[in-house]
Amino acid sequence: MLSDILYLINNKKIQEARDRLADLQTYDIAEGLEALDQHDLVKVFRVLPKDVAADVFAYLSRDFQKSVIDSITDRELAEIMDELFLDDTVDMIEEMPANVVKRLLMSADKETRVLINHFLQYPDDSAGSIMTIEFVDLRKDMTVEQSFEHIRQTGIDKETVYTCYVTDDFRKLYGVVSVRTLLLSDPDDLIEAVMDTQFVYVKTHDDQEVIGRLFDRYDLLTIPVVDNELRLVGIITVDDALDVIQEENTEDFEKMAAMLPSDLPYLDTGVFVHARRRIPWLLVLMVSAILTGSIITHYEDALAVLPALVAFIPMLMDTGGNSGSQAATLVIRGMALDQIKPRDLLRIIWKEIRVAVMVGAVLAVFNIARIALVNQSFVLALTVGLSLYATVIMAKLVGCMLPIVAQKIKIDPAIMAAPVITTIVDAGSLVVYFLFARLILSI
Repeated sequence: MLSDILYLINNKKIQEARDRLADLQTYDIAEGLEALDQHDLVKVFRVLPKDVAADVFAYLSRDFQKSVIDSITDRELAEIMDELFLDDTVDMIEEMPANVVKRLLMSADKETRVLINHFLQYPDDSAGSIMTIEFVDLRKDMTVEQSFEHIRQTGIDKETVYTCYVTDDFRKLYGVVSVRTLLLSDPDDLIEAVMDTQFVYVKTHDDQEVIGRLFDRYDLLTIPVVDNELRLVGIITVDDALDVIQEENTEDFEKMAAMLPSDLPYLDTGVFVHARRRIPWLLVLMVSAILTGSIITHYEDALAVLPALVAFIPMLMDTGGNSGSQAATLVIRGMALDQIKPRDLLRIIWKEIRVAVMVGAVLAVFNIARIALVNQSFVLALTVGLSLYATVIMAKLVGCMLPIVAQKIKIDPAIMAAPVITTIVDAGSLVVYFLFARLILSI
């Protein structure tokens, strides 16, 4: 994408290259830069206007940001730091090596260094760690006309001007007002008369996952962040909320796949780190699976009398695991979207029992007919069919209950996903199977 622009730069047609870059979106420029080698990347980056360069820099991955930092002068780095929004600067500093952080802080002015250090004190995954202080604040006694003049004077350095916050001299938050409301109001109206006093806010130590849900529930563009005295200390914008939602979803997927969560993208994570994050849960599940072997050993006398029972064990265990995983996945997703609460447990159990009765009946009838035709044994078919029916009901109950129980005891529900459910259901399905075998086949 940037090959033509690089050609212009190499032929000293800098202004033409800059004009071509001006027609591109900042994200597209960043994506194109990451396809270049370090020398060409820096060559194109230096042609970008100062304000555009900062936006493009914010979109680059951490490795490419480090490449740019290593290749530009302190003056150029100071210009980028000056143009970056504070929350982007803090995010970058949190993930950079110590030597790079030292250079970044040296390139920032004293006030910015103080603010960065303040932001870094907030706990990870809290509202304070992802907020920005670049917002527009107004006073209650301002008129709409005065507010527009204030926005024109201060808005150029703010991350957003679409929502303004009404505070007093002590930064206490009284209300919010959108630019749309201001545009539709009389110029002489007081802000106090047009502001909205019913607004959603969060506190600095609130969990970022909860904040992501608030954006989704109330269709917000920004959320104000206050301290314990309701003083406005920052705002969280929707683009940061989307990053949080994506990060939390990725973490849940990793836990559901029985892996320890990672903060780095897949391709940026080393093989050793991947292995280290996967081994612990695999060891736990492997040891848990020993229980399955113990159950088979305990009932080996039944298998000796009727070896045909062995052929249906994989089908029974797989169907049980899949049934439990279906229920668990739906419940975990519902909890993530805040659609399911622990108080809904009895309703969920009743729903899953009805689903299991229907699903189990269809699967059992199908298997009874198949086994009776193929194996010419109705008694064996009945044993497998009833075992399957009971297994599906048990698996659905286990799958819907465990995530809710996990949340109740302060464990991440995502942990109670497919691998864990499957391990538990495998053992249960074998017990059910051999109990029916002894009851029906008298072995």
